[in-house]
Amino acid sequence: MPATLFDKLWTRHVIESLDDGFALLHVDRHYITDAGGQHLAALHRRGLRLRNPELCFASPDHAIGTAPGRIGTTEHGLRYLADLRREARRHGITLFDVDDERQGIVHVMGPEQGLTLPGSLVVCADSHTCTNGAYGALAFGIGASQFLHVAATQTIVLQKPRTMRVWLDGRRATGVTAKDVMLYVIGHLGTAAGNGYAVEYAGPAIRDMTMEERMTLCNLAVEMGARCGLISPDDATFEDLRPRPYAPKGDDWHRAVADWRALPTDPGARFDVELTIEISEVAPQITWGTSPQHVVGIGQAIPVDVGGGRNTVEAAQAYMGLRPGQSLEGLPIDYVFIGSCTNSRLSDLRAAAAVARGRRVAPDVTAWVVPGSRAVSRAAEAEGLDRIFRDAGFEWREPGCSMCLAANGETVPAGKRAVSTSNRNFVGRQGPGARTHLASPAMAAAAAVTGRITDVRQLSILP
Repeated sequence: MPATLFDKLWTRHVIESLDDGFALLHVDRHYITDAGGQHLAALHRRGLRLRNPELCFASPDHAIGTAPGRIGTTEHGLRYLADLRREARRHGITLFDVDDERQGIVHVMGPEQGLTLPGSLVVCADSHTCTNGAYGALAFGIGASQFLHVAATQTIVLQKPRTMRVWLDGRRATGVTAKDVMLYVIGHLGTAAGNGYAVEYAGPAIRDMTMEERMTLCNLAVEMGARCGLISPDDATFEDLRPRPYAPKGDDWHRAVADWRALPTDPGARFDVELTIEISEVAPQITWGTSPQHVVGIGQAIPVDVGGGRNTVEAAQAYMGLRPGQSLEGLPIDYVFIGSCTNSRLSDLRAAAAVARGRRVAPDVTAWVVPGSRAVSRAAEAEGLDRIFRDAGFEWREPGCSMCLAANGETVPAGKRAVSTSNRNFVGRQGPGARTHLASPAMAAAAAVTGRITDVRQLSILP
């Protein structure tokens, strides 16, 4: 019987089927952020050992500071780092510490090290673990109790989600990125559309995307409520993985690829829900409210009502200091953040640097560029991207989650307006009272150099 990619992944990992659609699944990779040190300490206090330390990989990212030299890391962040170091030593976990050339945001580090492989099951105590689904992996975030279960048993109990395929038809217009496409999808379907589903992205638009673009798409699957986002692996996937340090080598590589070629969804496989979205008319997107579904194409007016009801919309507009019918284009901004597990990879920095080259950050605008990993930082510096940003007046910082979330002291001040390449814009996400507009790296850079929300296509840098 024809099977979906998700069904194949599920079947491969079932150890035992349980009641009510639940199953006990084997976990291939367990990624651990800096907060994981406390969870591992709890495991030790209960007298339990880590079942498979060789399958666990840790990297400080959320709480660590990103100022050069890590200066300014909060006491909270330093405590988390100390906990992670202690527990990694205790349990024999591979730790990519702040001075390790492999350190980075876990959802950047995992794929670039070749730890995320097609056909694998990947978990992490972070909701954006779904990023890894771009490689044909079953990847999702877990909670604290699930962390302990995975750590102690290398398994997880999960209820099998339903399946959804989002078919992206057409070709992107000039200046439209994967971030724009996914924000459009979320705006079109809503943040609850994926609740209870494993969502596979497919169609001509997917095959035109690079692996880094596919990761952006899957990263935002959780923002439409999905348990996970997946993309069937193809030759682009294999070429990306082949040189990675932890990828199979020699004959193991050839055997692995032969196996991976059996993973894509079979013709005729049935999904519980199938949706088609035409993307050829999608413009660069910008959010206006306090949810990723509060989004419009640049130049469009803020709507009077969207899903969630008028009260929700009015509250979002009041928080953001906006009004229905207003256009965001030309709206003055105060901060720009280019980074996060959504948009901090080399191609993201190249896109932003193309806008920044030969320009200056506008007066009274604070603009940061935070690479997603030390490997991204090194590659960007080898290309001179850091000099482009510095010459333009951006701050070039150390890898980490940084201003994506208000957990490390790196925040947008209350009442200030930021254009951010991150994934969430809810009330207080980037700091108490901060006003966040989500956008692509190119759109964020355009806002930085003009001092206002700007259609990047007007800056004459696109081919």
